[in-house]
Amino acid sequence: MTSVLTLPVRPPSPGKLVERPGAVGVAALVGALMWLPNLARPLSSDEGGFLLIASQWSPGTSLYGDYWVDRPPLLVGIFQLADLGGGLLALRLIGLLAVVVSVLLAGRIGHLAAPGVRRAPVLVAATAAVFMTTPLFGTSEVDGELLAVPFVLASVLCSLLALQAVPPARTRQRPRWSWWTVAGASAMAAPLVKQSMVDGFVLAATVILWLLTRRRNSDALQATTSFVLGAGGLLGTVLAWAATRGTDPAGLWNAVVVFRADAAAVISAQANSATPGRAMSLTVSFIASGALVLVVLAFVPRRLLTGSPDQRTAAMTHPDMRLLAGAVLAWETFGIAFGGSYWLHYLIGLVPGLVLATTALALRGPARVPSATAVLAYAGVVGVISTAGLALHDRTVPSDVEVARYLSAHKSPGDTGVIAFGNPAILQAAGLTSPYQQLWSLPVRVLDPNLTEFTHAISGPHAPTWAVVNGTSLATWGVNTSRAQPVFDRQYRLVEVARDYFVYHLR
Repeated sequence: MTSVLTLPVRPPSPGKLVERPGAVGVAALVGALMWLPNLARPLSSDEGGFLLIASQWSPGTSLYGDYWVDRPPLLVGIFQLADLGGGLLALRLIGLLAVVVSVLLAGRIGHLAAPGVRRAPVLVAATAAVFMTTPLFGTSEVDGELLAVPFVLASVLCSLLALQAVPPARTRQRPRWSWWTVAGASAMAAPLVKQSMVDGFVLAATVILWLLTRRRNSDALQATTSFVLGAGGLLGTVLAWAATRGTDPAGLWNAVVVFRADAAAVISAQANSATPGRAMSLTVSFIASGALVLVVLAFVPRRLLTGSPDQRTAAMTHPDMRLLAGAVLAWETFGIAFGGSYWLHYLIGLVPGLVLATTALALRGPARVPSATAVLAYAGVVGVISTAGLALHDRTVPSDVEVARYLSAHKSPGDTGVIAFGNPAILQAAGLTSPYQQLWSLPVRVLDPNLTEFTHAISGPHAPTWAVVNGTSLATWGVNTSRAQPVFDRQYRLVEVARDYFVYHLR
């Protein structure tokens, strides 16, 4: 396989971000401007729920304080920073930072992987800028995928730096093992934010296997040892930190691994038509975004150019970029397909693979660069139009925002609330806590399908003052309401209706 990871005669300084910082900087600025309208958007269900959990994370009655969620601790830690910074605006600024950092890292990857291709850095940076901001990828909210992408790209970058590094005796460059260690730590940080994003591990494993096929056993051993050291060190640190807040490793394993398997089984067996409908919408969004064309351009066979002397030299020392891009994209596609709920923001998980695919595309020869540029221009225009559409949509006050405003205006000190089922952003916006540990609908369907805990919460001595129901009853797919509904009807009276939401007050 022809190499497309090149080794320059004079390797660039690791501290230098890109060879042409101006063009990549412009790409980062454009990405920031495209994402800027999200600063003023209302909190999504996930954003509000994570902020609510982060605001009270300390030893309590559940996994994260008094609440349970199937997410790893580093994500909750990032939301805790946002909560300390004031909530919505601080969270959106963190999201904006994730976008800018991702674009800059992508530009650096393009420079390292294709130093002989003049447009590669800005082309790769533009790929990250477009697909980290297009609403077709669900980027309008700060979710686990958006926050994990910079860590994945950092791991990819460090792996590339490790491949080009040489022993310290020959140069003042950092030795390979140090780059592999940082690559491992960065790769581990990503699934500690979003558990499915193990792209850095996939890329490192692909490189190590390639080294073994080339009989470079010592290099493979050094890479494996250093990578595992970095990943394990960060994992141990985060787990120890989470334990000080009452979140134990066993509980995390059940939440981020065991629960996901159980949830997949429940969705497969009981989900209503909304789930396959979202799957279709996700597929259409991916195709409409133009991302598929970039992948096709990168992988459609064509005779490669002979390349520069450095590229021909690297052919014996580095794996083909298409091999790396293919492995990462394969994992990302698998993660989306088996994600279960098919939310639009799943597509953000494809960004690292698209960055690698665009790098491989740039190395296929100058004839494909104009086509890639046209695709990115199209994707950018579609993103701008979609952003404008969201802005127009936001001019109408959503029903959940109406409910939050009602609760905020009518609550009394010490009041609590519960949502049946999902959308904890209502509670967060209204400033209410919940005595029921489940804030999202999927955990209710998997962990409390007979509503035993819910019934105990609404009938106990600390029953929530307010109850918000999405619909005219508690009934929803995957849930048995035969016991809970009569208790709910005795305990609560209807006081307000906001479109699909019915607001009840404790009798």
